[in-house]
Amino acid sequence: MTTVRLFAELKLRLLAGNLRGDLARKLGFVFTLVMAAFLAALGFFLMSLVRLAQPEIAADIVIVVFTLFLVSWMIVPLLAFGLDDTLDPARLALFPLPTARLAVGMFTASATGVWPAATLIVTAGALAGLASGAGGILIGVPAVLLQFALCLVASRLVTTSLSSALRTRRGRDVLAVAAIGAVLLFQLPNLLINSDLGDPLSLLHGTAAVLRWTPSGMAAHAIADGGLVGVAELAVVALVVVAAAWLWIKALSRALVTPDVSNEAATVRRDSGLVDRIVPDGPLAAVVTKELKYIRREPRYRVVWFTAVVVTAVLAISFGRGDGPSGPGVPIMLTAAGGLMVSLQLCNAFGIDGRSLWMNAVAIGSERGLSVDLAGRHLANALVAAPMLVAIAVVTGVLTGSPGAIVWAVFAGLGALGIGFGVGAVTSVVIPYTIPERLNAFTGAAPGQGGQAFASSMGAMVGISLLTLPFIVPMLFGLLWVCALAPFYGLAAEVLGRRLGARIGFARMPELLAAVSKPA
Repeated sequence: MTTVRLFAELKLRLLAGNLRGDLARKLGFVFTLVMAAFLAALGFFLMSLVRLAQPEIAADIVIVVFTLFLVSWMIVPLLAFGLDDTLDPARLALFPLPTARLAVGMFTASATGVWPAATLIVTAGALAGLASGAGGILIGVPAVLLQFALCLVASRLVTTSLSSALRTRRGRDVLAVAAIGAVLLFQLPNLLINSDLGDPLSLLHGTAAVLRWTPSGMAAHAIADGGLVGVAELAVVALVVVAAAWLWIKALSRALVTPDVSNEAATVRRDSGLVDRIVPDGPLAAVVTKELKYIRREPRYRVVWFTAVVVTAVLAISFGRGDGPSGPGVPIMLTAAGGLMVSLQLCNAFGIDGRSLWMNAVAIGSERGLSVDLAGRHLANALVAAPMLVAIAVVTGVLTGSPGAIVWAVFAGLGALGIGFGVGAVTSVVIPYTIPERLNAFTGAAPGQGGQAFASSMGAMVGISLLTLPFIVPMLFGLLWVCALAPFYGLAAEVLGRRLGARIGFARMPELLAAVSKPA
């Protein structure tokens, strides 16, 4: 109990530390707290509405939802902003605790927080939506607790097993591709439904029939059964939780003694590239060269580029098969969406530099110097994004049967890209945050800055979406020629946003340095 209380108090103190930081950190924490409370209430309400459906359909829904919760807890900690930064085994290697007690403490820390509480509340909604009679309640309570424990243990097992690989660039690259592929699997039900393979209820029943024999499916079915069969299923789920906990302890023991190879020196190669021959020597060329190297070598950049290409390709294939809207507007919208996704990575342009940003700050002596720095970042990303947007426009235009819209789609994509650069220049200095250097390619912020990362991304997305309306709305009425003005509109937005960001950022350079230099 001492270990449980110690780690619970430690996690609560870390959470309370968000209220003693700067204003941006406080607002980010409050925003995260409000979102967790809202989603918990909404999830509980929706789960309770399952009772209005037929018992068989209600059981199938809860089985699928419980399984999705388990899969999400295994994947999201690898992708979300700094969710498991404080629980990395490398940070606890020097704790004078046996592995078993350390595992108990890490489990307690995992169960402490706003998002675990929200998950437990939504899971408990199955009692209101599925349990019937006293037997259902008596079996439902331990079923919910076992489902929650299974999610936590499975999550810790995955993150601990992959912790060593996540510290290497090759491991982060493999994880990036695998995780994006897993996210794209969520498009599979939509493709199946639109392929006339059966009505949604039949698909739900068939999916639940398979998931019924998974640990999460057994927990959900036990609530619906409420009898001896439910008790036997809970016993099986409990054994699975114990087995997963044993595997986690073994993985933790290995991770605590495995050396960290991420700090090994690498070979540095100097060469002369295309930028050195085209861009005049100076601060602009230096920033462009540095950013291009980041794009080529940094997994966190490659995730964004790969996601933009794959997501637009999947949507293009889906629309090309007649599963969605059709017409010349489809390639235009998809290419603009690709430009939006690419530009979102620059909504926190300085976070990738971390503590090394101070060298830029020393060289930047005026607002114009900061504007040149932002221009170099935008130019480097545009050199890669422009050919990619052209490829997206060509592929989507051909697949959707609208080759005449390819040129308009390219213009719209470039316009959205310029708007994203302009909006990102402002959010980069208004809501800056630290991007951890080495934990994994999907960690978006340092501990305590997850709310800031979410607010920055959402703010940039909303701003870009609103600023693209002047050429998106006319397009909806068939005025495709308006897209020809999109590149000039995007260039104007980039210049104005960059100058505004330079003015704001230069005035608060010390705060900007502090925000991107948080310990990770």
